[in-house]
Amino acid sequence: MGIDSHTIQELKSRLDLGEVVRRYVELKPASAGRFMGPCPFHQETKGSFSVNPEQGFYYCFGCQASGDVIDFYSRINGLEFRDAVEALAREAGLEMRSGPVDPKAAERRERKKACLEMHRLAQEYFRSLLRGRAGKAARDYLERRGTPSEVVENFGLGCSTDDWQGLQDFLRSKGFTPEQGVEAGLLSQKGETGRTYDRFRGRLIFPISDVAGKPLAFGGRVLGDGEPKYLNSSDSPIYKKGEHLYGLHQARPTMAKTRRALLTEGYMDVLSLHQFGYGDAVGVLGTSLTTEQVKRLAGFCGRIDLVFDGDRAGRAAALRSAEMILCQGLTCRVVLLPEGKDVDDVLQAEGTEGFEAFLGNAWDGLEFCMDEMRSTGSAKEVMEWAKRFLGGLKEQDWLAWYLPRLAEGLDLDEAVLRRSTMKVVHPAEGRREKQGGPAKPAGKLEKEGAPGDRHLLAQLLLHPERWREFAKRDYDAVFTTEWARRFWEKVVSSGAEDVDGCFHLLDEAEKRFVGVVKNELPSLGDEEREERWNDCGSGLERRLHNQHMQQINTALREAAQRGDQEEVERLFLVMNELCGRIDEQPEGNPADSGTDR
Repeated sequence: MGIDSHTIQELKSRLDLGEVVRRYVELKPASAGRFMGPCPFHQETKGSFSVNPEQGFYYCFGCQASGDVIDFYSRINGLEFRDAVEALAREAGLEMRSGPVDPKAAERRERKKACLEMHRLAQEYFRSLLRGRAGKAARDYLERRGTPSEVVENFGLGCSTDDWQGLQDFLRSKGFTPEQGVEAGLLSQKGETGRTYDRFRGRLIFPISDVAGKPLAFGGRVLGDGEPKYLNSSDSPIYKKGEHLYGLHQARPTMAKTRRALLTEGYMDVLSLHQFGYGDAVGVLGTSLTTEQVKRLAGFCGRIDLVFDGDRAGRAAALRSAEMILCQGLTCRVVLLPEGKDVDDVLQAEGTEGFEAFLGNAWDGLEFCMDEMRSTGSAKEVMEWAKRFLGGLKEQDWLAWYLPRLAEGLDLDEAVLRRSTMKVVHPAEGRREKQGGPAKPAGKLEKEGAPGDRHLLAQLLLHPERWREFAKRDYDAVFTTEWARRFWEKVVSSGAEDVDGCFHLLDEAEKRFVGVVKNELPSLGDEEREERWNDCGSGLERRLHNQHMQQINTALREAAQRGDQEEVERLFLVMNELCGRIDEQPEGNPADSGTDR
């Protein structure tokens, strides 16, 4: 269910973009109420990141990232739009409205609130056990692994005993039922008997937190004999596998500085990396890397270094992960460790000097992928991989960069690969084909409109008071490109009063365009803005008339060729009527011309 546009507007009015950005970026005053700082979305040393709190808009002169406070918060935290709105709404004390009232929405909120509280209590319970007599075995294990106490505290480690009812009894004492504990993923239930019991028993406990540090789930390593060696929380109202990363809360400050993430597989690997000074390390939580996890990291860094085992399984995982990272627009490197050794083994035995040697020999992500495919793939598999990679690019404009490199690196004919890639159907093209029209070639869909279209759209963005008249007179018919028509359709169908109200509906190319337009606004006075609109607006009616006349002339030729004299006469009448209308149209700005005709 969509989010009510009035809710979004109210949320923006309660939040100060400057205050939100300052949590992540050091801003300095610039001019005309603007602030500048280093862009958090690409690596740079000088400040090219412009923030205008009065307009509620940011723009980077370097990477062209742009948006409002919701877009910034979602991008920097790797959140989907709705998740970002919900988080900011809680912060602003705003009750969200999602169109029609959902009778179960309040119930879901209460269940999530209960799950969060149970996890907070469970973390306290596990940590208290680790500090007490019951935690000796877990403390001994950490000591043997060389894990210092500050790392234990920073990551909130705990432990569980062999007691089947320990956590259940503790939660019950705090007012939570076993059924609630099962829903939260903290307790398990035996199918035949319905008996409930602690999910984590006799294990070292690793809290899995959101970016704010609130525990959402747990991972547990068995301390004695038993299977599985590692056990993770099941899905719950507050946790979905494949959406979170271990240690992201702790790594976020360092990532903001290094603009890099060291991505590895195990809990202990992450702890060891932090122990030895690699504060930008995170883990994938026992599953294959997912697109959602990459998107989360993209909010903090521009490069991901994969640190995987060098065995066959590790190389296969590195191939899948590197492909996914590159397709999302991030830089990637691949660090392969000796077979049978993990990060913790290398660091504990060789320290940072030994690990730096592996980092220095890291593969470039794309080179690694191509080398793996050349080494292990058949001709058919290589071609299929190349097409899948190019078809999975987040922005189809990137084809121009990747396609020749893949052709050269995989020893493929570039023309053949190009033709094969153009046949890959992307979602937008698939919809066009279903509607009976031809699919546009990949790489063309996101191209911005012709200069005339962009200029007209820019003036419309600066004059939202003209939108209703513009739509009423069907002036959008003068747009010459699909990009401009799609853009305008999003604006006018949103019902918003200005572009801020429909910003969440725009794609990345459209957001960049808005950023460029908004960045120019402070330099324009009211008189100059009005003059530009008049220059742009005058003649719209005549341009629309000329398009209609062209269409009628085409229809006339076709009717004459068919010998349809009745249709020819009808079209002549329509043409005469149109000519009369344009002769009556006054000169100047058509938006000020009075009544409709």
